[in-house]
Amino acid sequence: MKIPKKEFADRAARLREKMREQSLDACFVYGDEYRRENLRYLSNVWPIFERGAVLLGRTGDPIVLGAPEGELLAKEMTAWDDVRLVPEFACVTVPEEIEYPFANYTTFRKVFAEVGVKARLGIVGLDAMPQPLYEIIRKAADGAELVDCGEMLWALRLRKSDAEIACIVRAIEIADAAYTELMRAAVPGVTELELMGVAAGTAHKLGAENVPFCLVSSGERVKTIIGRATDKVVENGDMVMAALAVQYEGYIATFGFPFVCGDMSDEQRQLISWLIGAYETAIGNLKAGVPQNKLVIAVKNYFRDAGIGAYDLYPPLHGCGLSEAESPYPNEKITRPFESGMTVNTDISVFGHPYGSNRIETGFVVTDEGCVAPSKLFEKLISAWKQGKSYREVL
Repeated sequence: MKIPKKEFADRAARLREKMREQSLDACFVYGDEYRRENLRYLSNVWPIFERGAVLLGRTGDPIVLGAPEGELLAKEMTAWDDVRLVPEFACVTVPEEIEYPFANYTTFRKVFAEVGVKARLGIVGLDAMPQPLYEIIRKAADGAELVDCGEMLWALRLRKSDAEIACIVRAIEIADAAYTELMRAAVPGVTELELMGVAAGTAHKLGAENVPFCLVSSGERVKTIIGRATDKVVENGDMVMAALAVQYEGYIATFGFPFVCGDMSDEQRQLISWLIGAYETAIGNLKAGVPQNKLVIAVKNYFRDAGIGAYDLYPPLHGCGLSEAESPYPNEKITRPFESGMTVNTDISVFGHPYGSNRIETGFVVTDEGCVAPSKLFEKLISAWKQGKSYREVL
């Protein structure tokens, strides 16, 4: 289950159309280990320790630019045949200049001239690119205007192909299985770090190439909103807030469902009921053609009517794909409609309430008829909750 090479060619063709609209000679798409999404979208390259880019001219195949230690990895991963090295992309975590005696380097100036950069060079990834590197690229462009083209890639990535959706669905399946094991392991006496290890290990065993994060907090620590796991021991009656992000072939799905380890109080039960109610309100407004702010307003009204609006801290949904959080990320003012083929993730949350804090996260595919929820675990947990069953009864 991979993105076929033809799809990368289609992506390059669509980007060229946008380049022509803006009279660009070429487009330089930057990425690194942490901000990989645009680079991977166009080339499937994901550097380790180093930087990378793909240079797309008006004609010809793209040129992938990398660094010496990652050259073979780039050739192994990339959808393109032309991989070249530039010294500026070598190991980014040290100030020293590292010598690679067998590296066959080119320069930005040479490849820019080769693809015909004369007047306008589009740059994707300026938000992630270090300023010194930008200055090197600017000088190498020999007076050509550098144009921020980040929005061009965001627009291309907004609606997913069948192959992309298949990768996201597989990520959701892996997240389901890993979160199931996390919940099974959540007994009094276990540590948060142990729960994280169970989930991450299961995800990798099932084929996840990466676990971008596995957040686990319990008891009073759920107030942290984004809580890294610690050696805190989970005790009977502790609310657990966990969020697991799974990456498969570049595509990321996140799962999080609130639960209590051991005995649950009435207050904790009420908090989870509010979250489930808000979640159902959200997906009732998730459909192609529906203005995005309608969903946001509906959730905010639900929390307000429940008397807990002050604890609703941020929008209840965001896009997902090559980033864990990407467009669309609507607020109350965004009137653009949802579109068929978008993939999104709920992020229904309440933080700082006297009854506790927690969130609900799971993925959806937007369709003309509504939304498709690939997570089978989520269906089980919601069904068990409504029947008054313990989550352990359905795992």
